[in-house]
Amino acid sequence: MQRRQVMQAGGLLALGAAMRPAWAHHGWSSFDQDRPIYLEGRAVSVAWRNPHAELVLEVPERLALPGDLATRPVPAQTAGVDGPALLAKAVVPNRRDRRWEIELAPMFRLGLWQVPEIRAGQALSMVGFTFKEEKGDPLVRVEYLFLEGKAYGLRSSPA
Repeated sequence: MQRRQVMQAGGLLALGAAMRPAWAHHGWSSFDQDRPIYLEGRAVSVAWRNPHAELVLEVPERLALPGDLATRPVPAQTAGVDGPALLAKAVVPNRRDRRWEIELAPMFRLGLWQVPEIRAGQALSMVGFTFKEEKGDPLVRVEYLFLEGKAYGLRSSPA
């Protein structure tokens, strides 16, 4: 009888995992790279795992661009990203969602950049991209992450 209970519990766990909303891995081509957005807030939950780190960010009710965003130094990446132009073009999103799903880089790349593991409750900001066609939950793919006074470029490896 005990073996049967273990098998049933395992089945329920698998079913629960399957019912959990899945965050799929998305390529850059799915995102609107002509319209960078700026987000800041606190991490509500963090999944620091492969294929890439993900978190839920809670943004303030009155999100605004910081005055220094366009002049923040950003590190060079191996991909041809014009960081200063991207920051100068960034806007706050039209959506007024308070919680955003955030997709960071693959774990290997986060390691190359030496990004410290983000924890729930931690403050951070970013510039990234939403899907070309807005539908469903608000999701951002991060290009530049600003964490603990340092900027990280997440599209490619450090140059």
